[in-house]
Amino acid sequence: MATLLSFIFVLGVLIFVHELGHFLFAKAFGVRVLKFSLGFGNKLVSKQWGETEYLISAFPLGGYVKMYGEEPGEEVSAEDKQVSFAHKPSWQRFLIVFAGPLFNMVFAVLLFFSLFLFAGLPEPVDSSVVGQVTAGSAAERAGLEKGDTILSINGERTTSWLEVSGLIRDSGGKPLTLEVQRGERRLQVEAVPEMLPIRNLFGEEVGQKYMIGIAPTNELTYVRASVGQYAQAALVQTWNLSYLTVVGIVKMIQRVIPASELGGPIRIAEIAGQQLEAGWMNFLYFMGLLSVNLGILNLLPVPVLDGGHLAFLSLEMVRRRPMSERTMEISQKIGIALLGTLMIFVFYNDIVRLVQRWMAS
Repeated sequence: MATLLSFIFVLGVLIFVHELGHFLFAKAFGVRVLKFSLGFGNKLVSKQWGETEYLISAFPLGGYVKMYGEEPGEEVSAEDKQVSFAHKPSWQRFLIVFAGPLFNMVFAVLLFFSLFLFAGLPEPVDSSVVGQVTAGSAAERAGLEKGDTILSINGERTTSWLEVSGLIRDSGGKPLTLEVQRGERRLQVEAVPEMLPIRNLFGEEVGQKYMIGIAPTNELTYVRASVGQYAQAALVQTWNLSYLTVVGIVKMIQRVIPASELGGPIRIAEIAGQQLEAGWMNFLYFMGLLSVNLGILNLLPVPVLDGGHLAFLSLEMVRRRPMSERTMEISQKIGIALLGTLMIFVFYNDIVRLVQRWMAS
């Protein structure tokens, strides 16, 4: 139940923020907004306020803001042209469309800023404690265990992971004697470094160095800072996640990341539930990450998505005339087909993961 509620909350908030961007910019430029809906399909609840009908619809995976005069070929009377989306300057229509992804990015910045303001800035704890031992590695064969503190290597004192890593890297593959603290005991173990590939976040080999198969802990400490530093850190965090999202999409196109890694609504619901169980800070961080992903994905130049509309508006500004209605209609159909195929694929991935987990249990 917690998983479902957390999924509804995360998706509902992010969709609302996205559509609010479109809505507020449309209002700012004098466009008449007919509907503001969370979800697609049949309406479950609706309320008319002024010229806008606000809805919660049956299918929760998205939302929309319906503006007067936005449909291709829609008839607009002469007196209503001033409130028609299609009759606004192209730069205003560009900003109205761009506002959805923009609000997702701004919302992520605000979430990260709030987290930093509450908890402080996260900094990794630099120690010589082993956080992970790779199965089958030289470290495992030597008897090193997770939680061991490396006190020295070949008699040279170590207090940070940088020192541990450097001594192993510069060993030239010669045997190393490690003095470690394990609980109340001090032990000496011998490990022989191996020349192994260095892999980046996406599993690509980016070099080689001598390693024994250990990794540091992921322990963090939180330090207090100024409001300006929190704001800067929130912007940097949002930028870094945006960059990783874009690179991840590129790597998926290059088939570095297998398409089977793509997750859909079921996977998002699972992660949302797990993060909620881990605490509100984890949950809000996940929401910020998802908000960044939603903003970036909506900027992809795919018809139906905001990025597709922005691409057409950019061409319109260059050509000084809009694309033909026929071109727009064909593009919309292609975009719907692509999104439909992608949705089926991610649902398939989610179901396969569930079946594999059930069979393994």
